[in-house]
Amino acid sequence: MEFTLYDRGPLRANGGPKDKQRLRQYFHPQIKELWNQPPLNEHSQLIDPSFESTGSVGQIVVTSHEEPSVVKRVGTYDFASVVSSQINLVADLTITFLRPEPPGAIVTQGGDIDNRIKTLLDALKIPDGPGALPKGACPSADERPFFCLLEDDNLVTSLNIKTDRLLEPNVPSNEAVLLIHVRTRPTVGTFINLGLM
Repeated sequence: MEFTLYDRGPLRANGGPKDKQRLRQYFHPQIKELWNQPPLNEHSQLIDPSFESTGSVGQIVVTSHEEPSVVKRVGTYDFASVVSSQINLVADLTITFLRPEPPGAIVTQGGDIDNRIKTLLDALKIPDGPGALPKGACPSADERPFFCLLEDDNLVTSLNIKTDRLLEPNVPSNEAVLLIHVRTRPTVGTFINLGLM
């Protein structure tokens, strides 16, 4: 699969749980919409443990005890990822990073690019534990499950970052426009991930 995620807002170097959760909440509706479109909409069983297959005669149907789940519980949240070791998928990311800084000034004004990208990658994945979420955070009704791109950032096999100037006057130095092009691919071909290549 190939698709592009979008974000506009502050991208801080060494962002904390609130910064990462803001990014997660921005990406959540985009990834939720992705699950409503082909080919992911044909794999609802991955995010709904109560899903029952309605496969017709002649189709290969995986029994419920063989079905993996991409849902992982962290604190009060059930996170569902697109790229998951449960379905043997990895991702190549190409990030276009627009920021209000002169060309070449990627380590001074808004924070160094390495730590800003680390904040982004942490926000694209399921949090490591409840401590990685803001204190007292609870999912809204629309965040059940809460959709993330990655189960873990170790599933990113290629990372290409392009930076350019955000040509807009009077924006904060930590403002960023991000276009994240995602290409998924299986590490092992299975019936589940066959249509997700």
